[in-house]
Amino acid sequence: MAQASPTPAPDAAPPRTIALVDDDRNILTSVSIGLQAEGFATRVYSDGASALKALLENPPDLAVFDIKMPRMDGLELLQKLREQSALPVIFLTSKDEEPDEALGLALGADDYITKPFSQRLLVARIRAILRRAELVRDEAEAAPDEPKSDPIRRGRLVMDPPRHQVSWDGRAVSLTVTEFLILEALALRPGVIKSRNQLMDAAYSDDIFVDDRTIDSHIKRLRRKFRAVDPGFSGIETLYGAGYSFADG
Repeated sequence: MAQASPTPAPDAAPPRTIALVDDDRNILTSVSIGLQAEGFATRVYSDGASALKALLENPPDLAVFDIKMPRMDGLELLQKLREQSALPVIFLTSKDEEPDEALGLALGADDYITKPFSQRLLVARIRAILRRAELVRDEAEAAPDEPKSDPIRRGRLVMDPPRHQVSWDGRAVSLTVTEFLILEALALRPGVIKSRNQLMDAAYSDDIFVDDRTIDSHIKRLRRKFRAVDPGFSGIETLYGAGYSFADG
């Protein structure tokens, strides 16, 4: 099943197309309507097997996959998609699916959002990933003599913002867009304490409200991911009551 929003006026820029893959038709309908209200075109698919062929033959700008689906789940769909396509992908997960989140990121997902989620948060994540994909495409198409942006290097940390790549001591670390933006805000000014509000501003658009505990959760995930490649990682420091800072390691 596929559904598209109306064709724009001839003078208007074509809307970005978002593919939604979920076996829950209520989610497909509500998310599709919400995205169309934000100016996106949508295509919807109720299972991974039928979506894969369409995504490869007529790629959208970004896809949102549920993990748990019949016939072909979101992880298998992403794995098969990545064999032929670098299409940006966001996973929808449940609170008890953290191992699946980690596997999805390792397979090449760009971000994940935990159900239940707000439409505004999903739209913010979609726009952030599309902007990053556009930066990568612009750099790839730039003339050979045009300078490319330098990676951020802080001790053993290397961050390449346009490509959304991170390494620690030469080993790759897979981060979501939100985690990347938080780490980038800290790494740009090592030793400077960033409050939770400042990190929220760096990671979320102005119309998205998240509480302090959300930032704390992201910091915990960041530390866990870096400690997976370096058990002694201590590059993100906490000043209780004030916020967080990055220490060159």
